Amino acid sequence: MRIARRGLLAGAAAFAAGSMTAATPVRSTPVAAALCETGRTVERHLVAAQRPHRIGGAEGPVVQAWTFGDEALPIVRLRRGDELHAHVENRLDQHISVHWHGIRVPNAMDGVSYLTQPPIRPGDSFDYAFTPPDTGTFFFHTHCNTIEQLGRGLAGVLIVEGDETVPFDAELVCVLRDWRVDEQGRFTPFTSATAAAKAGTFGRLRTVNDQVVPVMDVPAGGDVRVRLLNVDPTRIAELGVEGADAAAIAVDGNGLPPLPLETWRLGPAMRLDLAMRAPGLGEEAVLFDYFAAEPIPLARFRGVGPGIDRGRFDPQPLILSDFPAPDPWTAEKLRLTFQATAVASDLVLPDGQILRYADGMCLSGSTHWAINRQSWPEAGHERLPPALFDLQRGRSYEIELVNATQNQHPIHLHGVTFQVLDPRQGTAGQRADTVLLGPRDRVRIAFVADAPGDWMLHCHVIEHQETGMMGYFRVA
Repeated sequence: MRIARRGLLAGAAAFAAGSMTAATPVRSTPVAAALCETGRTVERHLVAAQRPHRIGGAEGPVVQAWTFGDEALPIVRLRRGDELHAHVENRLDQHISVHWHGIRVPNAMDGVSYLTQPPIRPGDSFDYAFTPPDTGTFFFHTHCNTIEQLGRGLAGVLIVEGDETVPFDAELVCVLRDWRVDEQGRFTPFTSATAAAKAGTFGRLRTVNDQVVPVMDVPAGGDVRVRLLNVDPTRIAELGVEGADAAAIAVDGNGLPPLPLETWRLGPAMRLDLAMRAPGLGEEAVLFDYFAAEPIPLARFRGVGPGIDRGRFDPQPLILSDFPAPDPWTAEKLRLTFQATAVASDLVLPDGQILRYADGMCLSGSTHWAINRQSWPEAGHERLPPALFDLQRGRSYEIELVNATQNQHPIHLHGVTFQVLDPRQGTAGQRADTVLLGPRDRVRIAFVADAPGDWMLHCHVIEHQETGMMGYFRVA
């Protein structure tokens, strides 16, 4: 069943001294734990190539997908402290690179073509090696021609274990994505100028783990960890569970005090971990998307096997990774404004403040969006624009993200995990790597600039990213 969240926003606590709080928590706040070296190395060989893949179910079409292996959606699992060695080989006819989304990696391993590494050309390979400092639910995808490559399936899941204080009875990984295909399985256009200038291009076939409304067996009456990942280039979902108690326990891989779930808005590239009490034997719970005229079922969870009696539903908090805490008293304040290049109008913020824009902004046929009136790649990816701002290593920063448009934008920062200072979805102070800005919205985030290098930031509606709404910041 869905649990009402009435009054949670009013009770959300503010950010203070790097701590994370939430309204009406089920349990106490998670505690931080330092990384424990395991001495273990996990090696993976990822070969980007075209492979046939059936989607939608047993009767669904076979598409010529682009994948990293025979598994259409590989899952790479590590334990806290493991080092990952990923040898990536490119057998496609396009450049690729691999970005490890949400993982705080050394800058040379971040996988942004031309900014942090040369692209992996057809026939070439590249070796990524890093030890993730954080536990949680992450994913990886290419950062070249991302509209088409992600649309054809080129992504994978990365899970770093070691954050559970009490083991779950089962775990489900649920990857949400559309497929832009016709009824015969032929790919349809991944973008158009009209769609890129608005909400983006949506796929016809909505799937979870590449199946249409899959039925997933869970131990009846047990406690299940559900890892939800939105890897779609465009789709925003309002997720909720009917027929089972559920609580949000992590956002973008970062633990938060268990929060009774009503619905949760999940934009592209965002992740949500749930603790869910499985339905009884022979019963079902349903994952719905409410961000539509009528609720859309996405997956069904079916209770099977001998029943488990866990008593009252009482999810435990996860162990937090060890993050540098931003100092709210010394943090330098900055602003990023996300706007449409085709419109130059004043923006009135909720507090009455007016932001004024000049009329002489340079426009182009392939550029629809900008950050602080600067568009990239107006002249192509390989020609870098100036950095949006230069940050001092080790210093705290508070950045106000302002959406001057009528569209929603999931804003992703590479290289850092930030704290969301303003209430979002019933909680304040949550740690994240992507935050969803609503129309004419703004939110403040804070972080310590502890990793040197050039770090990308962009909207993760990929058509917005590829038509101007991306840039980078420099930490030195």
